[in-house]
Amino acid sequence: MKQADEYTRQIEALNRWFESNMGKMVLEHEREVLQQVVENLFGYYLLELSWLCNMPSYAQASPVRSFYRVSPCHDAESQLVAHPDAVPVAGDSIDAVVLPHTLDFAPDPRQVLREVERILIPEGRLIIAGFNPYSLWGLRRYLPGASRQLPWRGHFISARRLQDWVSLLGFDTVQNYSLLFRPPWKKAFLRQRFPRMDKLSQQYLPRFSGVYVMVAIKRVSTLTPVGMRWKLKSTPAGRPVQPVAHMPGELKDE
Repeated sequence: MKQADEYTRQIEALNRWFESNMGKMVLEHEREVLQQVVENLFGYYLLELSWLCNMPSYAQASPVRSFYRVSPCHDAESQLVAHPDAVPVAGDSIDAVVLPHTLDFAPDPRQVLREVERILIPEGRLIIAGFNPYSLWGLRRYLPGASRQLPWRGHFISARRLQDWVSLLGFDTVQNYSLLFRPPWKKAFLRQRFPRMDKLSQQYLPRFSGVYVMVAIKRVSTLTPVGMRWKLKSTPAGRPVQPVAHMPGELKDE
């Protein structure tokens, strides 16, 4: 019970930060990118697995027929109340999955990815938004006291490591977006001074963005069975010819 209560408090604290001015700024920038991504999706079901209770709407731009949110939040925005690492959805049934900082704060990020791989159809899309540890936002984690606060005590998984993880699950990364190069300062007037810095850094220093959005496709390898090769042996007249099985590469002329 104590563990469950602590888990609930962490989710509430995370949502309070994303409801702050800085958190809203992060989500708003991500919404613009997510809208661009989902415009090119197709299929029947788009699923968002999230810890957040008040994500800005981006799914209206998608031609996918149905959109559902799965989160532990008991609110009108979440059609299914569940944790992203244990989704009550049938395998190979979802066309696209969005993870908005879900891996940053999951107890086991790789378990979430395994769930996503299970429920996505072949050629399904995976869209991930995450904090970049190699940025000013990542450095903010090492300030005194930050390790005890959200979101700074999150995992902050690098894009390169994440690409390795999804590759092992059979995904190909097809797109990467870099955003939010400005420093994570709280005062609004300081944040408003950096739009030009964002544009220049987007062009010349994309690896140091505070946030990235990655798009990957679930590939399914097709195995071509190699059949047996048959060899006819010389036999005396009057006796039936008996086939002899050889493994590939063993067939030789006699």
